[in-house]
Amino acid sequence: MKKIHRLCTLSVLALLLTAGISLAATADMFQGEWVADVAQKVIPSVVNIASTKTVVDRSPFYSDPFFRDFFGNAPQEERVQRSLGSGVIISPDGYILTNNHVVGGADKVEVKLSDSRVFTAHIIGTDPKSDVAVIKIDSRGLPWLPVGDSSKLRIGTFVLAVGNPFGLGQTVTLGIVSALGRSGLGITDYENFIQTDAAINPGNSGGALVNMRGELVGINTSILSRSGGNIGIGFAIPADFAISIKNSLVRYGKVIRGWLGVTTQDIDAGIARSLKMATPRGVIVVDVSKGSPAANAGIRRGDIITAINGKVVQNSISMRFMVSEILPGTQAKVSIIRKDREFVIPVQAGDLSRAAASGSSLTISNNRFLGGLTAREIDDAVRDSMNLSANESGVIITEIKRGSNADGTGLKPGDIILKLGRNDIKTLEDFKKATDSLTGRKLSMSILRGGVVMTTTIFK
Repeated sequence: MKKIHRLCTLSVLALLLTAGISLAATADMFQGEWVADVAQKVIPSVVNIASTKTVVDRSPFYSDPFFRDFFGNAPQEERVQRSLGSGVIISPDGYILTNNHVVGGADKVEVKLSDSRVFTAHIIGTDPKSDVAVIKIDSRGLPWLPVGDSSKLRIGTFVLAVGNPFGLGQTVTLGIVSALGRSGLGITDYENFIQTDAAINPGNSGGALVNMRGELVGINTSILSRSGGNIGIGFAIPADFAISIKNSLVRYGKVIRGWLGVTTQDIDAGIARSLKMATPRGVIVVDVSKGSPAANAGIRRGDIITAINGKVVQNSISMRFMVSEILPGTQAKVSIIRKDREFVIPVQAGDLSRAAASGSSLTISNNRFLGGLTAREIDDAVRDSMNLSANESGVIITEIKRGSNADGTGLKPGDIILKLGRNDIKTLEDFKKATDSLTGRKLSMSILRGGVVMTTTIFK
């Protein structure tokens, strides 16, 4: 048994030396000094975040449409919701990266530094689609963390996770990068996660994932766990992506994402055989939005997209992420297979936010059930923005005015209204006619939320 242990130690030593790490540094690592030096360098730049927000509900179950029938006209109650998390100072003038789910919608955000100083933070911007948020504290000369190149991370690279698990303050754990480019997890709309086995627990959200040079390579965001505790599978947002979101929020007040205007489908083994492909490769275009950048460039239904700007397209999710990173107005080189011929089509990317906002919308004003609710039709731009399937129909809720009749009904922006009473809703015109004809003291409706169709009843 001792021989096996010795061989493993020698193997790790050889691996570290091969990676270009000096013998002295390797010896320090085995003694824990190297890790301690990196931790000491990083800890002052990682902060604890406490946020509070006021939420309105009628009962613990009222937000679930399945239970609403049982609570009817239950009185509205206000309660204060508190959240603990972490953040990373990325500039000496107080800009901090964290997660949207830590500070999103908060009425007050407090930041506590490692030296116990406490500041009230301003929310610069949040992006629920990537779970990135930027806040700022008014101070100068703060300890800040340099940002590394997360695109150069390799599986097996040592990393440290630093954060505020369970509200315990700055805590450091050591692990490795277990996988890269994780997507399709349903955590956020745009996923390209770094997977790590460095212990991440509740409260670590928004904390730093750093390499052994003490550089920020990721923002810790979630874990995969049945119990809620760490089991060795944690996910971090790559620092390159988080910084691009931060730059957009600071400069524009919102996130600017690229848009091509195509709906795609993954190519599985069956589709690959029908297309006479040796192996599944790329994604197939099933629809092209009229007047979109892709349509103007000549991309057609049936085209197979294999790469964008030289990066291989693995599936529709990875392609959506790639397109989102393209700066609107710049040219994207889209690699295409069409009738056994491979070539590249240059496409000038559009602005997804403008495309999604260009469609018609309707705000309901005088209605006892839905007054204050704004909805719009589901077009191709909305499908791109919300990652919806090509055959999705209905109207999507884009806004609910606080304090309005629709507020407190349990409806949320992003819900898709499929039916009002006995009226099927496919267009805004359907929606307007149905709301204009509403009578009585209760409204039954069907919505689509998170891929699940729900039936709910609103009492007024």
